[in-house]
Amino acid sequence: MAPTTPAHSPDQRIDLLWPQVHALTLLAQLGSFTQVAVRLGLSKAAVSQRISDLERVVAQTLVQRTTRSVRLTDAGLRLVEQTTQSFVQIASSVAQARDLAAQPRGLVRVTAPVALGRQQVAAQIALFLREQPDIRIELDLSDRVVTLAHEGFDLAIRHTSAPPDNHVAWKLCDTRSLLVASPAYLRQHGRPAHPDELAGHACLPYLRPGPALWKFERSAEGAPAAEPERASVTVQGPLRANNSEVVRDAALAGLGLALLPDFSAAPALRNGRLREVLPAWRPIGFFGDAVYAVRPWSPSTPKAVQALVAHLRGALAPGFGGEAVRPR
Repeated sequence: MAPTTPAHSPDQRIDLLWPQVHALTLLAQLGSFTQVAVRLGLSKAAVSQRISDLERVVAQTLVQRTTRSVRLTDAGLRLVEQTTQSFVQIASSVAQARDLAAQPRGLVRVTAPVALGRQQVAAQIALFLREQPDIRIELDLSDRVVTLAHEGFDLAIRHTSAPPDNHVAWKLCDTRSLLVASPAYLRQHGRPAHPDELAGHACLPYLRPGPALWKFERSAEGAPAAEPERASVTVQGPLRANNSEVVRDAALAGLGLALLPDFSAAPALRNGRLREVLPAWRPIGFFGDAVYAVRPWSPSTPKAVQALVAHLRGALAPGFGGEAVRPR
């Protein structure tokens, strides 16, 4: 009696390999077994086993592993190149089928900057989920600019002046930058009357490469069409940090003057714990001018994403305020 071919033989059931091929395409995008495991909700060992199973079936090494890196071989890259678009199309088709339901539902993966996400986005998502019980959200807070399609995000909240041209972008609200200080600091050190005077003050610059150069402009008095007056000054002080909440808290503690986005400064300005400095001068070229919701381009947008964007636009459209409490 001839031996029978197992039901899972690759020659008989190639369709059983789709999870393994999908894992390989994700590994090519993410470059990490750990990140693939997180995306798929599996253990790292299970992902590694899927790749090993696929390599055994095709009888070729598809992934070169070292203790420090993961790199696909030419055969692996070729397989990924030929199959990735199919998985993208499947995901799109499933999303469109799900959206035939009247009620938005499903998972929306969102990424947002840390400070903006903590201070504004998280609270709005909590309100949104109360209204949309069939939607689930994964919120990733990171100041790293992620590649949305490669890392599986449906939506990014970006604080920028120019959203990427190859994405769909919805403007949520305008923002502005504000120069602020605590009343205690201003009482002790005085209030600067011109940006040039900031060189003699303790300042709290945002942490970026190179010297901290702050730029300002103001409209020419009585001549709206005239070129604005501009000023730039290199500043320094006791603290530099790459998070606006940290810089704001240092300003609240009286350590110096801080340049902040309005969503970080507004609450403390309203209650008088911070005061706006040089209000006639507009900081330029530092933070973005608006907050956008951004997603990779596709022929259609899932209803759950549409619903979240609509909620954020309605909630954030008035902006963040930031009106200063003037000294009496």
